[in-house]
Amino acid sequence: MDDINSQVDLIREVFHYQSRFEGSTMVFKIDYPVTEDPGFPGLVKDLALLAKTGFKVIIVPGAKENIDAVLKQYNIETSFASIHDFPVRITSSQAIPFVEMAAFNVASRFMTFLSGSRVEALIGNFVRARGLGIVNGIDTEHTGAVDKIYAESIGRVLNLGMIPILPCIGWSPSGKPYNVPSDEIALAVSKALGAAKLFIVSVRGGLRADALTLPDNLETRQDGSLVRLSPQQAESLIAANGAFSGLNEAETAAWRGYLREIKLGLLASRAGIHRVHIIDGREEGAVLKELFSNLGVGTMIYTDEYDSIRVFHSRDLPDILRLMEPLMQKGILIRRSAEQIEEKRDDYAVLEIDGSIRACGALHNWGEAQGEIAAVATDPQYTDLGLGKKIVGFLVEKARKSKMRRAFVLTTQTQDWFEALGFKETSIETLPDKKRKVYDQSRKSKIFALELN
Repeated sequence: MDDINSQVDLIREVFHYQSRFEGSTMVFKIDYPVTEDPGFPGLVKDLALLAKTGFKVIIVPGAKENIDAVLKQYNIETSFASIHDFPVRITSSQAIPFVEMAAFNVASRFMTFLSGSRVEALIGNFVRARGLGIVNGIDTEHTGAVDKIYAESIGRVLNLGMIPILPCIGWSPSGKPYNVPSDEIALAVSKALGAAKLFIVSVRGGLRADALTLPDNLETRQDGSLVRLSPQQAESLIAANGAFSGLNEAETAAWRGYLREIKLGLLASRAGIHRVHIIDGREEGAVLKELFSNLGVGTMIYTDEYDSIRVFHSRDLPDILRLMEPLMQKGILIRRSAEQIEEKRDDYAVLEIDGSIRACGALHNWGEAQGEIAAVATDPQYTDLGLGKKIVGFLVEKARKSKMRRAFVLTTQTQDWFEALGFKETSIETLPDKKRKVYDQSRKSKIFALELN
């Protein structure tokens, strides 16, 4: 019976994450050694399964080791230089055709196995690149950086149910090819497409206590693997493991690999990617286990989904009124003046995206341990991002922290939306006495409440 119950719990967990992330964009940056592992076909089959079940999958293959092998085969020498604290290959005019060949060869491996799973994929020129030029006195020649991601083109491919594959090559507007680090491409495409998750798939996998010096109070599994990190914890981990003294060459290479993955995850979280997963691509079903379970099998670098929500400032007033005005005109929100908002300024919160306010809401304390969620408005251009849900979630959490036992809303046209968030219809008699006395009978607003026990 216990086994059956555990299976049911697992199924519930899978459905929970399926409904939460279905339709989301997920970027998979996959190191080349993973493609040489016997389990690689199974990994690609899992990616194909995600694409078939409503997830938008983007693949960014690493190709360093394959490029090394091809250049060695043709007796072409290249060197590496440290640029912005990362080792970057200096790609000459002689080397770039072979770099392209090696990069597209790796991309074709993914195409082959995806075809076997009957999922269409497209290797495209989705990256506009620019040359790095002369850096620290070194002519980087055909080594480049991301100048632009053609997000609209990738979006069209995704909407057709296909998987875009982005090799480590970008082109200038004039068609000049550049060798661009796959880490940089993965970061740029995640940001440009607003990815819900970035997966870093290597042969090292999740971080382990026996491989790194870990700061205190980090959550680990019984096997010593690290479950999750906040960006602040990731920074502390990098600081604690920045030196390689006393290690042999293999150990130093392994530690550098771990730190590169953590740094990439940290950069992604700072760019607005709320979930970055570092997993071992050799483990059977690692992507599915990490995606559809709470503890997963890798290490997640996560940001609080409320990080972009903050308290109201007076300078925000024009933006709040701009968001609320269309809803006030339709009667969805009651009309509030600037003076009324300023009077209750401590009740309001705003959600920012790239420094611009895109949603707002308020929590009014009416006593009797009850709070009213009100003035919820979002920028209609950002409807698909679920900003209203985030604002309401933030206000509900604020109510909990304020020791309220109940949050309620008054609505005339959005009852279905609040019901989807867990609110249940109730009567006017359940409202605090102060609120009942000012209830506007002419609006005939319905009352929905969420118990906060």
